[in-house]
Amino acid sequence: MGLFRKLFPSKSKSDKEEDQKNDARSKYMPEPELPTDDNFVYHFKKNGGKFLYCQDQNEVKEVFQEILKENNWENADCCCFDENLKQTFKDFNLEYTFNGEASFFLSTCEYLIANTGALLISSNQIKEKKLAEIPHNFVILAATSQLVDTIGEGLRGIKSKSKNKIPSNITTIKTFEDKQESDFMSYGSTSKNVYLLLLEDL
Repeated sequence: MGLFRKLFPSKSKSDKEEDQKNDARSKYMPEPELPTDDNFVYHFKKNGGKFLYCQDQNEVKEVFQEILKENNWENADCCCFDENLKQTFKDFNLEYTFNGEASFFLSTCEYLIANTGALLISSNQIKEKKLAEIPHNFVILAATSQLVDTIGEGLRGIKSKSKNKIPSNITTIKTFEDKQESDFMSYGSTSKNVYLLLLEDL
């Protein structure tokens, strides 16, 4: 037993008391905060979103092609209100339309909200349509510079960059998969199947 005690010495009473103090302290210590990008990805995925990181525009197009293949959306109808996106993806033989019955909705967003994993959008993206009038499947192209910690920060950002005319129809999407009817927290929200292509621009 002597050798065992030398190799694995038992803790003294004072050591045990110190451990107990540390355990008690750790119960009340706040969780370490994640960086904004990690926090967003964690909550976005938890909400059921499909997250795809892209380092450059070429990678955006490669990932977009894979999404089209995976869902049989090649040559499909695509609901899109953004002329710049139509130009970005002009080589994919998509039929662009404003029809809510299209296979998917292609858009940007205003901001990515880290503490909830939500997408902040406005009339700049969806015009005056209700979310229920837009296809169930979303493909969103956003940039890392659009990551903010809270919705308040996002709303201030919209106000700051839209001094002449603040967009209407501002809303968030944060339910990205079908929830059980018993899930009270998602009551009244519109569930969407969301692919997010996040482009590194910082």
